[in-house]
Amino acid sequence: MNDIRRTILWVIFGFSMVLLWDKWQIHNGNKATFFPAPEVQTAAAPATPGASSPAAGGGANSVPSATTASAPAAAAGVQQVPGGVAPAPRHERVTVDTDVLRLTFDSDGGSLIQGDLLKYPEMADKSKPFVLLDESGNRVYVAQTGLIGGNFPNHKTPMTVVPGPRSLADGQNELSVRFESPDLGGVKLVKTWTVQRGAYVIAVKHEVVNTGTAPVSPQLYLQLVRDGNKPPGESSFYSTFTGPAVYTEAKKYHKVEFKDIESGKAEIDRSADNGYVAMVQHYFATAWLLADGIQRDLFVRKVDTNLYAVGMITSVGEIAPGQSKTIDARLFAGPEIETLLEKLTPGLELLKDYGWVTILAKPLYWLLEQLHKVLNNWGWSIVALVLLLKIAFYWLNAKAYASMAKMKAINPRIMEMRERLKDKPQQMQQEMMRIYREEKVNPMGGCFPIMIQIPVFMALYWVLLSSVEMRNAPWIGWIHDLSSPDPYFILPLLMTASSLLQTALNPAPPDPMQAKMMWFMPLIFSVMFFFFPAGLVLYWLTNNLLSIAQQWIINKRMGVPPQFNLPKFR
Repeated sequence: MNDIRRTILWVIFGFSMVLLWDKWQIHNGNKATFFPAPEVQTAAAPATPGASSPAAGGGANSVPSATTASAPAAAAGVQQVPGGVAPAPRHERVTVDTDVLRLTFDSDGGSLIQGDLLKYPEMADKSKPFVLLDESGNRVYVAQTGLIGGNFPNHKTPMTVVPGPRSLADGQNELSVRFESPDLGGVKLVKTWTVQRGAYVIAVKHEVVNTGTAPVSPQLYLQLVRDGNKPPGESSFYSTFTGPAVYTEAKKYHKVEFKDIESGKAEIDRSADNGYVAMVQHYFATAWLLADGIQRDLFVRKVDTNLYAVGMITSVGEIAPGQSKTIDARLFAGPEIETLLEKLTPGLELLKDYGWVTILAKPLYWLLEQLHKVLNNWGWSIVALVLLLKIAFYWLNAKAYASMAKMKAINPRIMEMRERLKDKPQQMQQEMMRIYREEKVNPMGGCFPIMIQIPVFMALYWVLLSSVEMRNAPWIGWIHDLSSPDPYFILPLLMTASSLLQTALNPAPPDPMQAKMMWFMPLIFSVMFFFFPAGLVLYWLTNNLLSIAQQWIINKRMGVPPQFNLPKFR
């Protein structure tokens, strides 16, 4: 019976490895090896930027524009947001510096075309700040706003930059950059970006002035446009999400894959009076925020070849001649720090996505943060957190190791019986079950308590993988960045050694093939840890060492002297 259970577990493990390999192949841009999916037929990309392209829920009429061709809107009945990014040459670029941000705006449309995070250096060159938003030869990631509903100013309209300070002076807490459009269609748009000291949120004020002789009813769009590539320098060994995300109270947080936009299969709430739209990547995000209660239409769409947009459209309302109306929005552009995001708007903390383990990951992150406040070192905070988890699960682990110790004590009898009855498999199984009953041993008793803990440690894995606090955070000595692999592979080697030591302390499976596999498993899995961030390896190593110590103590208490079951590969 025990052999059957082990065989079933090995079949599940093997099938899981096959699925993981297929996902790994797909993640790296290759075709699946075992379960290839049918190829999705996609429409040909437009030949020129800004050309009309269909989006989910089409059926809207395109809006004529002097500056750009239009594309159908994401929701039926919603007027179209102009597509593409502004063409060269640029008229003027304005750079603004705060203590945490360096922002570059383009006078064409008053768009934000570059955002440097001054407190977060690049991984490859730590003398340079991390570039989140960018419009260069290799990347497109910009924030744009404008008006639709007529031949009104949009994100391609050349605007005048109002002179003013471009960096925060000592004692100054905020500064503004003001763009004024010409009169288009009887409408003038005045766009003011305001940054504050220490803040990753930028206030964007849109003042719409009716300069004509008839009432107008424009709509304001806010969108984030970026290419579909992974962020430069991101490791391909572990998969993190890059792409649009939409949040509403009705549907909650919803990620949208670029391929779903491409194929027209993206499913989001199309209309709401709350929520936000965002572009997400590992550690960092941007998001457009409107005040709750303002009705908005949400969209995701393909703009051009490998260029995608997520955004929202809201009505400015009817403006009489000579009158004006103002709509305020906010743009978040910064690190995915939970405590920071929670203060900005409901649900924004979900940009730091833990997936199905969120309910466990959030309290673990909170505890890790509290430990860091005391220890002031993220590496030691990880060690302390694993120690606390081990204490919390002490009795579960004790039962598991006690069961293993009993199995170890009767293992010589099992081995002798298997050898004696090797030609009588049915009798061997009966005799094995009799020994288990007599000794009151449950063969699965060592597995169940450990399996209960797996979701907790999976949640901690995602906490460490997702937390920007680990980025460039030192531990000791040679570990200068817990988010990067150990440069000298010391932690992975120690991790491998601890895994092998754990295997040696466990009772050897009666079946020789299973015994060999139990030794191959830690070696196979340890290969991955050579590419994992040092913080994750530190977490697993600490967990292994504490498990070994507890197992050793329990074995001694039960009168089962620690014994190393070395592999036999003959």
